[in-house]
Amino acid sequence: MRHPSRSVLLVVAGAVGLVGFMTIPVVTAQGAAPACSVEYSVTGQWDTGFQAAVTITNNSAALSGWNLGFDFAGGQEVTQGWNAKWSQSGTTVTAGNESYNGSLATGASVSAGFLASRPASGSNAVPTSFKLNGTTCNVDAEPSPPPTQPPASGTAPALHVSGNRLVDASGATRRLVGVNRSGGEFMCVQGRGIWDGPVDDTAIKAIAGWKANTVRIPLNEECWLGLSGVQAQYGGTNYVNAVKDLVARAEAHGLTPVLDLHWTYGQYTGNSAGCSDVHATCQKPMPDMQYTPSFWTSVANTFKNDSAVIFDLFNEPYPDRATSTATQAWQCWRDGGTCPGIGYQVAGMRDLVDAVRGTGAKNVVLAGGLAYSNDLSQWLTYRPSDPTGDLVAAYHVYNFNSCASESCWNSTLAPVAAQVPLVAGEIGENTCSHSFVDQVMKWFDDRGLSYLSWTWNTWDCSSGPSLISDYDGTPTSYGTGLRDHLRALTP
Repeated sequence: MRHPSRSVLLVVAGAVGLVGFMTIPVVTAQGAAPACSVEYSVTGQWDTGFQAAVTITNNSAALSGWNLGFDFAGGQEVTQGWNAKWSQSGTTVTAGNESYNGSLATGASVSAGFLASRPASGSNAVPTSFKLNGTTCNVDAEPSPPPTQPPASGTAPALHVSGNRLVDASGATRRLVGVNRSGGEFMCVQGRGIWDGPVDDTAIKAIAGWKANTVRIPLNEECWLGLSGVQAQYGGTNYVNAVKDLVARAEAHGLTPVLDLHWTYGQYTGNSAGCSDVHATCQKPMPDMQYTPSFWTSVANTFKNDSAVIFDLFNEPYPDRATSTATQAWQCWRDGGTCPGIGYQVAGMRDLVDAVRGTGAKNVVLAGGLAYSNDLSQWLTYRPSDPTGDLVAAYHVYNFNSCASESCWNSTLAPVAAQVPLVAGEIGENTCSHSFVDQVMKWFDDRGLSYLSWTWNTWDCSSGPSLISDYDGTPTSYGTGLRDHLRALTP
């Protein structure tokens, strides 16, 4: 739904302000092994401009895509560049890989350069910090804390697809019934924290107390990658560790965690735009090629040894609002690239499946359809190929959607559910009651399908369907319907 390592010595040398070639070498303590290093060189300079080069060396796991970020402190502004996709917002400069140089093996380097303007007076100050895919370069990373391990009892089961069912390791069918836990998509990028409300053991136990077996967790790609627009305490390693802790806590209470990419990068100001901001501060029509494959590569590498975790590739695609034809919209959905009406390069569902599977991850993957995941009419025709066969159709429905009736569900959802597992990742209504979701749950129950209600947050009806008035599990009038229904499903 839309809404609201060890330390090392770094020596920088160079005579800044001289016309001509100067190098800013990176020197680290002997024996140090930074996750990445960046050499920044001013190769030419004149009164109001300069030329610079950067060389990036990746010392960690191989990358299938890279993004370099740094900040200027002397009023400089990039005007053009090469061997990378250069952009600048305020003082923050971003360089993303081109299609031909995205792969960066362990120990490999890549070089790029740019031209920039600068104030006639001033020192052309050298950037002091560089981040590669959210990781700070030229210093060793702090030792990663050991992953939080849930207790042996009560853990959520490993899942995979068998025909049109989700099954556990023994082959028993697992229906996903539960809630969304909003917050991770917006709090961090707004500088207000990571989660909206408590996610401690008591809070997660309350979700399980409703007899839910699944919790969907919306995420923000810029926060996960630790991009420069996100406050450090809420992004990068801190954000990733917070997600890992929540996943472990959910699994400890028998809840299947569904990690959903909710807010992404890319400027869109067309039909139904949620914001004009290029940053991940609202729902965009499609994921972006610049960061989203890197996001899913990182997430998949983090959780590929835990098949209890499910990946929801992109919350609510709506390329159909940007183009006039359904064919173009579905092609954009699957293939990405240059899409009609969308000004940034799109990552299609095929790109995202490839990013996940490229890590060796065999986790179940969800892909929602068009019209904010409400339209699955051509999902079977355009579904991306998944080499593991663990692809699931995702659907969202609210009382105000186009496909919100039994006749539509019978004609468009039933054929999909006959071939692949179908999960309603969001169900809800804006009436502060539960008569509509009661209808949805009955239709899905009758067919043994899965559904997750929006949302386990203490909001009011004016800001979205809220299931609870307190994180101890006290239901709203809307939430009472789901709580009582889930408890009735489980003996």
